[in-house]
Amino acid sequence: MRTQVTFDCADPHAQAAFWAKVFGSAVEDHSALVDQLVADGRMPADDRIVVNGRSAFRDVAACSDPTGVEPRLYFQRVPEGKVAKNRVHLDIHVDAEEKGAEVERLVGLGAQLVETHSDRGPLTYVMRDPEGNEFCLH
Repeated sequence: MRTQVTFDCADPHAQAAFWAKVFGSAVEDHSALVDQLVADGRMPADDRIVVNGRSAFRDVAACSDPTGVEPRLYFQRVPEGKVAKNRVHLDIHVDAEEKGAEVERLVGLGAQLVETHSDRGPLTYVMRDPEGNEFCLH
């Protein structure tokens, strides 16, 4: 059994690239499928874009862990922006001595540090991805 976490977002390709860097995973290459769907007439050519020199779905992207350990992250374009706190968020576990450096790395990738607390045990960094989705670094 595999787990997929789906994000509504404004820019699925930017989100997939960000999260692939967070987890050291890979943005999935759907170019062969996209090109085949367009060639077969099963997908309008306007639904195909080029990202990093490869055909891609305009409105969806995904990243996954090649080893199959981490869940697949799927990003789908929606017209509305994020307006409230997430009902679900990702917790990323990092060794205590590496947390500070990891926060700096993630901020360098476009994340935002929101707050830090330790009221429920270990030091936790609450962060947001480039589109404002909350996640925690434990």
